[in-house]
Amino acid sequence: MKPSHIILSATMALAALAALWQVAGLRNEALTSGAVQSDAGTVLIGGDFLLTDSAGAERSSQEFLGKYLLVYFGYAFCPDVCPTDLTKLSKVMAALGGDAAQIVPIFITVDPARDTVEKLADYKNGFDSRLVMLTGSDTAIAEAAGQYRVYYAKVPEESGNGADSEKTGEYLVDHSAFTYLMGRDGKYVRHFGHEASAEEIVEAVRGILANETVK
Repeated sequence: MKPSHIILSATMALAALAALWQVAGLRNEALTSGAVQSDAGTVLIGGDFLLTDSAGAERSSQEFLGKYLLVYFGYAFCPDVCPTDLTKLSKVMAALGGDAAQIVPIFITVDPARDTVEKLADYKNGFDSRLVMLTGSDTAIAEAAGQYRVYYAKVPEESGNGADSEKTGEYLVDHSAFTYLMGRDGKYVRHFGHEASAEEIVEAVRGILANETVK
């Protein structure tokens, strides 16, 4: 192999590894408090959005300023992770008691094609009534997910096995599963992975509220 070909192959390999690392980082635990920062050290997670809730009303991120947010990205057709995390979020709101008035739980779909206003209204019935469920256009959802560094991608379902498998037209959505705690000013505070318990989230939120009282 010529030296130029060796250099080209090595460059392509490095590029492929970098791409894989980026996807893995978005999907898994590479999202830490210091993983995505500006030169000034500010964590670049979160931002403004304008989406539609399960009652058909437009909801802007600006209207939630002054409250803490617990933001989760998922989708109503999710078979396991999303209902588990939303049930946990419902337990958090119940356990917080009076402190829950300082918190707005928000669910943002990553499957706007199927998660219509009507679908989210029905899906919401299984969880805490204070949960704000949001959908929007593909572009609006992509922008919101990008601001929160959320990974998501459609995974077509197939029937049969091996060479006999066929696309069914149905799909799942592979996505990262983090719950983001955002401050009263709309800025990132911290996040919780799928493995975090309701008790851990409640303890963290109460600790933050207690620090406000001390100050």
